[in-house]
Formats: sequence, C-alpha cells, structure tokens
Amino acid sequence: MYRQGDVLIVPVAAETVPSHIEETRSEPRDGLGRLVLALGEVTGHAHAVMGPGRLVMEPGPFGPMVLHLPAGGRVVHEEHAEIALPKGWYRVVRQREYLPGAVRVVAD
Repeated sequence: MYRQGDVLIVPVAAETVPSHIEETRSEPRDGLGRLVLALGEVTGHAHAVMGPGRLVMEPGPFGPMVLHLPAGGRVVHEEHAEIALPKGWYRVVRQREYLPGAVRVVAD
C-alpha cells in the first residue's frame, strides 16, 4: 500500500479488476504527460503518475480510480517525495472528510 498526501494507492490482483475496465475510456493525460490522481484546488500542485499506463475513473461522486502500470511508474508531487510503483494494477482512493450533513473529497 502506498500513500502520498490525501491519495491512497492499493495494489490489486489482476484477476480482481472488473472486466468492464478494459472497455472503459481512460482519463486523459495532462499537458505534462502525467496521469493526474488528484489536483490541488488551492495550490495547483498534482499527485500524478509518470510512466506508461492508464487511469480509469469509476462512476460515482467518490468513484475510486483503477490504475494500470504495465511497466511500473512513479508517483510525483511538488511537495512530497517521489514513490516508485512496481508494474501492476492499483486502486486509487482519495481521502474524504465529513462535514455536518455532507461528505466530500479532501481539498488540497
């Protein structure tokens, strides 16, 4: 398991990845060629993955993401140490917080 700030990255076995993921549209890369896991609304900094692969957002307001890195990759952020990820499949979950009457994704 890996954590960088408010992003949790959990390795999953390939056979547990839902079959619809293969047919689902991947999230686009940003202008720097990164797969952005979380963009800081205040700072503009991003938790992002460098390297070949694809990121699929699952439906729902807190939909987790599925990340496939066929050759491994690196999680980068301007204010955190880089994290090396081995090749494989991952579930990416954003930290949430409770506010009276609501739940929301943590703002960076």
